[in-house]
Amino acid sequence: MKKNINFKFWKNKRVFITGHTGFKGSWLTIWLQLMGAEVYGLALKAKGPQNHWELLNLDNGHMYADIRDPEVVAKFIEKIQPHFVFHLAAQSLVHDSYADPLKTWSTNVLGTANLLEACRNIEKLLGVIIVTTDKCYENKGWVWGYRETDALGGVDPYSASKASTELVVSSYKQSFFKDKNAPLIATARAGNVIGGGDWSENRLVPDLVRSIEAGIALEIRSPDATRPWQHVLDCLGGYLCLGSYLIQGKKSVAESFNFGPSVESNKSVSTVLNLFGRYWPSSSWHTVSNTYNTEAQVLHLDSAKAQEKLKWRPVWSLEKSVQETVNWYRSWMESECLESRNQIELYMKDSQD
Repeated sequence: MKKNINFKFWKNKRVFITGHTGFKGSWLTIWLQLMGAEVYGLALKAKGPQNHWELLNLDNGHMYADIRDPEVVAKFIEKIQPHFVFHLAAQSLVHDSYADPLKTWSTNVLGTANLLEACRNIEKLLGVIIVTTDKCYENKGWVWGYRETDALGGVDPYSASKASTELVVSSYKQSFFKDKNAPLIATARAGNVIGGGDWSENRLVPDLVRSIEAGIALEIRSPDATRPWQHVLDCLGGYLCLGSYLIQGKKSVAESFNFGPSVESNKSVSTVLNLFGRYWPSSSWHTVSNTYNTEAQVLHLDSAKAQEKLKWRPVWSLEKSVQETVNWYRSWMESECLESRNQIELYMKDSQD
């Protein structure tokens, strides 16, 4: 991905982000602000004593509210009159979807419908990106990457709700956003994202960081499971690239896009953990019996469409992604130095070289 994001393009754009207090949302907020955008957000208050959003201490127009409240969502968007919307608000954990499936369904499906309904009458709105997931595909255990034309589906409530979200978006596009002046809508499907500032429960990197802090070995259920690992900035770079096309009125890209890593970054959990150990020697792990609800063992994404139509490419290799993730956490844990802005600037430089 060389020179495929016009970083000056977002200056003075009014951008609305749902889920801005989350892992991806907080990184996207600060990145857009660094590029000169006017950013607003709606989300639940970030959980836990440590979270990236609170650490950033950003000054932007935001509201703490539930995406499932249609009146609040509609009034806030009407007030902002955004040029562009990134919809990231979601219940995004497979484990939590088993614990509370109704919350997962209502947040991911009805929350998206609320957002799209609120966007129907926003005069200045030019584009919307609905973020779903690589897990929205009906997983057949293929060793090759899933493409945007493959069947949607899901066994666990999270995956199934995200597949349903894609159907909601398709329905709204065909029913209510067909006029020539209607905002352009696309969905973005990314892989397993890593990076600093993620303290979610039941995710590999945050769990590893907590085990290092506690001085214990991390328990791993499925060390051979393979995932499309990528740094959060590569993922968000794809969203920003797609968004720049939509906001310019490029109707040919108002579709679904995969944003996954290179083939070389599709690695097993054990490979990723061993790579972390190279840069963080105090980390350790061991395998335990898997009695948990099983997830797919193999999951790859084919990002050829984004590469061809958007000229997007991942910038950082898996090793570089792990290295920068370790640098972020170690800098914060050892000296309370926040590396987010520095890493964004480094990424922008690397993407343009």
